[in-house]
Amino acid sequence: MEQHTILLVEDDATIREMTQLSLERDGFVVDTAADGPAGLEAFRAGSPDLVLLDVMLPGLDGVSVCRAIRESSVVPVVMLTARTDAVDVVLGLEAGADDYVTKPFEPSVLAARLRAVLRRTTRAAPQQPLRFGELEIDPLGMVVTRGGEELSLTPTEYRLLLMLAENAGVVLGRERLLEEVWGYVWAGDTRLVDMHVRRLRGKVGPEAIETVRGAGYKMVRP
Repeated sequence: MEQHTILLVEDDATIREMTQLSLERDGFVVDTAADGPAGLEAFRAGSPDLVLLDVMLPGLDGVSVCRAIRESSVVPVVMLTARTDAVDVVLGLEAGADDYVTKPFEPSVLAARLRAVLRRTTRAAPQQPLRFGELEIDPLGMVVTRGGEELSLTPTEYRLLLMLAENAGVVLGRERLLEEVWGYVWAGDTRLVDMHVRRLRGKVGPEAIETVRGAGYKMVRP
């Protein structure tokens, strides 16, 4: 099985050490940092497959670290939050995080969530570009343009857009999107879908994706 490298940025020494040990038992290679600036430095010095990032960090908070990472990389980012307040979740996802986990968490659940984020879709991509007015998706090159200008999408945003585009005109429920895009095969928090659709609309245009109240989302045919 392929070993993935995780960069864990957590200021609580006990949580950091316990999380590192549990992830290493699950087969991950884990590098750690204890504050925001050190985490950003470790990220820039290395090449982790995923960043596991606490929201509340000294020196530079997790949301700011995530935003800085997104300026140069599309590496998956998962936020750790001790709060039940949705504000942390919203801020993290708006900064470009792919997922979040609320403390306290079960080590096995955390490992499963990280593997779900790391898992890449294996379904075959369409061969021909998909066009929706000014929006064009090149599945082979994994390039999305709007009005001829290339858009900067994270891998998660790209997979979500492709899933909607391949099923244009069809309403896709949040649970199905969680399973197809994030790899969840159990009930997850559908705010993940809502926040990513919101970010995606900001990039591809609000008219491209329609909300069907009580049902889900669909890509609008031009």
